[in-house]
Amino acid sequence: MNDFQLLIDLHLPATRQGPGGETETRQAIALAGLDRSRRLKIADIGCGTGASTILLAKELDAGITAVDSLPEFLDELQTRAKDHGVAEKITTLSCSMEALPFSDEEFDVIWSEGAIYNMGFEAGVAAWSRFLKPGGKLIISEITWLSESRPPELQSHWDEEYPEINVASAKIGTLEQHSYCPEAYFYLPTYCWIENYYRPMQSRFDAFLERQGWSDPAKAIVKAEQHEIALYEKYRDYYSYGFYIAKKI
Repeated sequence: MNDFQLLIDLHLPATRQGPGGETETRQAIALAGLDRSRRLKIADIGCGTGASTILLAKELDAGITAVDSLPEFLDELQTRAKDHGVAEKITTLSCSMEALPFSDEEFDVIWSEGAIYNMGFEAGVAAWSRFLKPGGKLIISEITWLSESRPPELQSHWDEEYPEINVASAKIGTLEQHSYCPEAYFYLPTYCWIENYYRPMQSRFDAFLERQGWSDPAKAIVKAEQHEIALYEKYRDYYSYGFYIAKKI
């Protein structure tokens, strides 16, 4: 197994493949003022196994296209959607977020929690704009600095992992430069990282290592995840995922 396959094996059983929470998804829905009186067409890009997709299907009258590059995640999403009674609202699509086959002005909402970093924030908001109807909503969460200054250890880590990390004002400026009107912003509280993401992942480490025969590549992945967790626990006041809600002009 290569590292990519190992990461799939570690994260496939998870409810979430990144920080987040149902309360926060509902908060974003409310702040966006999504119209509950008519059927919406939504693309959930980088959906993973569908934590946000399924909640959107429960909360809204919507037809949702759930997009992820990993068919294994989409298979799991379909199983979970059936269990929650919302499978008829969700269509899955396995493709790269950089090569979406959608038509211009096809969607009322583009949703993406914790995934746009895969192609970069600016590249994503610029490329996805054409798929939104005029007045449509872009609702995304993105790793964000909570302070203008950071400890050097933390700055060095994220400079290497994702150089596009920035403060919220810079992200909002990027949205404005690409013909969006920013409408709301908030950031995820600590429990979305610790209780909802990191602790469940830690509870899977032993079973993951057992499945992989305690191989060196598997142990390296666990070590990297443990380092990320330790870094967040030490520096949680300096960064989080920010939710950005913007309207296409």
